[in-house]
Amino acid sequence: MDEYKSLRHSKWECKYHVVFIPKCRRKTLYGQLRKYLGEVFHELARQKESRIEEGHLMVDHVHMLISIPPKYAVSQVVGYIKGKSAIHIARVYGERKRNFVGQHFWARGYFVSTVGRDEELIREYIRHQEHEDKRLDQLELLR
Repeated sequence: MDEYKSLRHSKWECKYHVVFIPKCRRKTLYGQLRKYLGEVFHELARQKESRIEEGHLMVDHVHMLISIPPKYAVSQVVGYIKGKSAIHIARVYGERKRNFVGQHFWARGYFVSTVGRDEELIREYIRHQEHEDKRLDQLELLR
């Protein structure tokens, strides 16, 4: 925390908690896809001069703590990551050689929240999200 980054005329620290889901919340983030998707997200973030500080790929959604320079809109970076990763998934795992129309991997929207001074709390939440989901599923089974 308090590590400010610099642009030519500004010092900044802009971090966001972002969550998005696959279309229809399909449980498709298993196995081989889940293993390589993290690398793809990190590379795409770097292309927009952003950095994924913390992230976790759940079975049916993605959590990330991402640092985005103020010269980019959050929607621009998240849209870029979702769009390019969907194309990558289609080409590599869907065996498609060109862009495709009418098929989308990610659902249309996303959740975003500014992190501010609660960064450590958000990091902890992302790290333990999978355990919390399992605990809640267990509670549902007991009802």
